[in-house]
Amino acid sequence: MEDTTSSTPPGPAPAQRRALREQLLALRQAMPNRAEADLALQRVIRVWLVGRADQAIGAYWPIKGEFDCLPALFRWQEAGREADAIGAFQHRRIGLPVVNKIDRTLTFHAWYPGCPMQEDAYGIPKPKDTEIIQPTLLFVPCVGYSVGGYRLGYGGGFYDRTLASLSPRPFTVGLGYASGFVSDFEPQRHDVPLDTILNENGVVWPPTTPW
Repeated sequence: MEDTTSSTPPGPAPAQRRALREQLLALRQAMPNRAEADLALQRVIRVWLVGRADQAIGAYWPIKGEFDCLPALFRWQEAGREADAIGAFQHRRIGLPVVNKIDRTLTFHAWYPGCPMQEDAYGIPKPKDTEIIQPTLLFVPCVGYSVGGYRLGYGGGFYDRTLASLSPRPFTVGLGYASGFVSDFEPQRHDVPLDTILNENGVVWPPTTPW
């Protein structure tokens, strides 16, 4: 999945990416009207999911001021239970990431409210002793994002390695705030673009998506 053609720019130097990441994290932590933005993005997700047939969605436990998508996904899961009650048989599952220490990829383990949790090696809560699920849709947190579906993360490369290892590849949806948009962001050659990006105002990428 790595593009090594000479036409692809190498992207900004690591020091530039670190500085940009720190700037965006500071902006996110200091966001005004955060509660209103969260409610708006919850609504965007719920509406966007209406047309999707996915039964297993991978998400994340929010850290460092990330948007919390779990309430919207719990509503999505509950809607599936209601459909199941009338015979539509929609057993929807939510998965949270667990880091594989050997190859530094992510597997997704079933999560539900009240699920037993434990901290991973990075201090992030993860489901304890629940089944592995294979998501067909993956919500990915964005520190920053740009046109083309490119995302700036924390620099660990977990999602790029995971997406390269999954077959079939899940549909990827970046989640971020409007403050995270970077108009002149230059992706690196190994960066894997996301299929869609959502923020509190709606669909950011691709621009042709109806909203």
